[in-house]
Amino acid sequence: MSTINYPHAEGIAPSPAYSHVVVTSGTRTIYLAGQVALDAQGMLVGAGDLGAQTVQVMRNIGLALAAAGASFADVVKITTYVVDYRPEKRAVIGQARTPFFAGRPPPASTLVGVSALAAPEWLIEIEAIAVLG
Repeated sequence: MSTINYPHAEGIAPSPAYSHVVVTSGTRTIYLAGQVALDAQGMLVGAGDLGAQTVQVMRNIGLALAAAGASFADVVKITTYVVDYRPEKRAVIGQARTPFFAGRPPPASTLVGVSALAAPEWLIEIEAIAVLG
């Protein structure tokens, strides 16, 4: 059985959107490739809409986790890449992402602004790491 702990780092202001430190133990680590807003048929979901694309990305992460026998409860770290990032985009991403981590401390998280992703219509890509017992 895996354990996931979220210790408070003294001297660092806490954030409701992510955890500064996540300590895990388990027997399996799952690395997910960056997920984008494509549906099962490879069609873009949410053209031009960062919130809609973020929701689809999170759905895809959930499907990838399930394929490995995991869930969002097992995610310990995410990295988010956002095209043409501006601070106001953070609230849009957070609103779309938060329900997927409801009822638990959020994972460690990094947000990176990028000039482009692999396809011009993609606005966001998220990769994840999960730990299972």
